[in-house]
Amino acid sequence: MTLLIISPDYASHLLPLAALGTAWRDAGEDVVVATGPATAGIVADFGYRRVDLPLGRGANAGVIRSSEQQAEEAASLEGFFAATRVGMVPTLAYQARERLTDLMWQPVDRARATLQVIDEVAPDAILVDHLAYSARLALHTRGIPYGDVVLGHPSALPIAGEVYGYPPAWPTAFTPGEGELSDLRTLCEEVSRRFTAQWNDAAVVLDPHARHVADAFALHGDTVLYNYPAELASGDGRELPPHRFLGSTLRDEPAASDVEGWIAEGTPYVYVSFGSFLSVRGDVLARVAAALRQAGLRAAIATGTTDAAALGPIPDDWLVAEYLPQVRLLASATAAVTHGGNNSVTEAVGHAVPLLVLPFSTDQFTGAAAIERTGTGRALDPNAASVDELAAALRDIVDPAFSGRSLLDEAAAAQAVRPGPSIAYATVSGSAAPTRVSPAG
Repeated sequence: MTLLIISPDYASHLLPLAALGTAWRDAGEDVVVATGPATAGIVADFGYRRVDLPLGRGANAGVIRSSEQQAEEAASLEGFFAATRVGMVPTLAYQARERLTDLMWQPVDRARATLQVIDEVAPDAILVDHLAYSARLALHTRGIPYGDVVLGHPSALPIAGEVYGYPPAWPTAFTPGEGELSDLRTLCEEVSRRFTAQWNDAAVVLDPHARHVADAFALHGDTVLYNYPAELASGDGRELPPHRFLGSTLRDEPAASDVEGWIAEGTPYVYVSFGSFLSVRGDVLARVAAALRQAGLRAAIATGTTDAAALGPIPDDWLVAEYLPQVRLLASATAAVTHGGNNSVTEAVGHAVPLLVLPFSTDQFTGAAAIERTGTGRALDPNAASVDELAAALRDIVDPAFSGRSLLDEAAAAQAVRPGPSIAYATVSGSAAPTRVSPAG
């Protein structure tokens, strides 16, 4: 059997998708990844074969810098970064406007390229990032079944009554006015209409008999796989399509002597990362660092694009670097501070680590609301939270008596018995993958 994984050329997208493929790889089957050149190293590290399929104008292999992108993408990124400094609604509005160019980049050309890859690889099963719209356009138009992997909060696939880009839930730290929320929803509805028209126009070029869809954002494959813990979605009142929750896609990471030695010192620590994009917000990272010092906590901080000097005095017992092995550090962390990205949230829950979420964009707000609702962490406004407020939240979640630990322990235990790759394998291939006690990777 051959599995084909289709992913945008972004490390944050490919890593969980590639981890899903380990169930096929470990069963002795072939795994082929169709993506762009920036993430070729990740594909090689997993031992897969790569075929070239760029699906967007941007790319990154781990930490994204606008200076390394082509002009259009660089300008888009800089606009996004600027919007995050203004606030929640301006950021969501900016992202809504950008979707007409960054989600369906060269749709007909990329759809045809996707079909060519499928014809060449002749896969028995396909996993596709839900946000790879041009690739999914090709699959829908030709009627090819696939596993639709939703990375992020489940609201990334809107249900009845929802509109893509407008969060169905908000953390209590954010209190936008009714007027600006109304304007945001109107904008998101307009973008949805235009995006759907773009999808339908491209579909007709690919197949003159293609049926028009009512909402391209709400369209999904026959098999929906949410890369998300069911425990965080439980009780939110959303009626999902037929689906499977994967929990998280934990992966093995190569041991690094400096990191292993630091962990072995044994003192409890907090892991901090704002992912491949939001690490540009050095002002927020600096406040988090000040709060950690105030709370007297040891820390491992992945600075990304922020200069470590911007964090202020770095205690001798901290571990600070541009990039750190996130899964390995979360495995021993007592708590984590995150922007609320899918990998950070799911991997933390997979290791029963309480979270302090500082959301900046997209579904991070809804994800932060889920963390808050389930009591598995705390959520604050990254632009408004003071050092004192951050320190208080940190003291709360590192407390061994923190109330959310029991639910986190249950979620992590369930994932250890049946990890996400095994669930994906059984669902998509119709076979039972071996149950594994250790994380897939």
